[in-house]
Amino acid sequence: TLKSETPTAYGLHPNAEIGFKLREAEAFCQSVLNLQPRTAGGEGGLSEEERAKQVLDDIVEKLPDIFDMEDIRNRCDGDFSPYTMVAIQEAERMNVVIVEMKRSLIELDLGLKGDLTMTGPMESLMSSLASNQTPGSWAILAYPSLRPLASWFLNLLQRYEQLVGWTSELAVPVSVWLSGLFNPQSFLTAVKQTTARRNEWPLDKTEVITEVTKRVSKEQVEAAARDGAYIHGLTMEGARWDEKAMCLEDSLPKQLFCPLPVILVKAVQVDRADIKDAYQTPVYTTEARFRQEVFTAQLKSKTGQLKWILAGVAAFLDVVL
Repeated sequence: TLKSETPTAYGLHPNAEIGFKLREAEAFCQSVLNLQPRTAGGEGGLSEEERAKQVLDDIVEKLPDIFDMEDIRNRCDGDFSPYTMVAIQEAERMNVVIVEMKRSLIELDLGLKGDLTMTGPMESLMSSLASNQTPGSWAILAYPSLRPLASWFLNLLQRYEQLVGWTSELAVPVSVWLSGLFNPQSFLTAVKQTTARRNEWPLDKTEVITEVTKRVSKEQVEAAARDGAYIHGLTMEGARWDEKAMCLEDSLPKQLFCPLPVILVKAVQVDRADIKDAYQTPVYTTEARFRQEVFTAQLKSKTGQLKWILAGVAAFLDVVL
């Protein structure tokens, strides 16, 4: 009899098979849930409208207010640095999402009460709330995410909290939660612009490089970086980061993802970018990978790049654990 081919035959870590089976199981379970009847599931069960109403009330209660953009701009006092512009743009995009969420939820609430006629978009929103799926009308205004609704909303509130601190102080956080930005590329561009202006370098001759620090969590960062910026929140798949050897190593059995320590992002001139003994790690927004690459991180390796390329090693800003 023929034996099934193992992931190692293709240069992948054995954990890759575990990840594949988990994704298949999740897809199967989601399909089963989508086939369930929308009416009450028996004595004591809730109908789709009742489940949606519970979720709607919970979100409306916790949904924060929009940012006062006029106040933020006035406090800038004309000093619109690249980092300040990132904070303003992020707050504006957060406002767009919050406004749409409030509008659609109020509209659906009136529809459930019978004060408004239920439309197609309202029924779609109700179905999403009842099945713990992020509504498409919200997701298209937000950021790429594979999270179910409950986790997505909690993540949104965490992103909001980072922006509250950033816009109130108008100073870059000592370590930026890069995963919590709508447009993480804009922050990396701000690092380039700030460094290029200070050193009078041509922007097109400047590039961003990364350096993994020994700080495991953001709490260990005491002050902002003098050159560049600290970021955190990245997670790696296909390999792990050895905190003692400060380089890439094989994943541990059954450990599919490995959180990366705080990373220093800084800008250098292209001809001085030292990328020797480093794996050029693609960083994606979510596990979907496709068309979601944000930037390339340099992670030190003692075994060259080919091993990690074959293993499909990559980092993600947001992982559903």
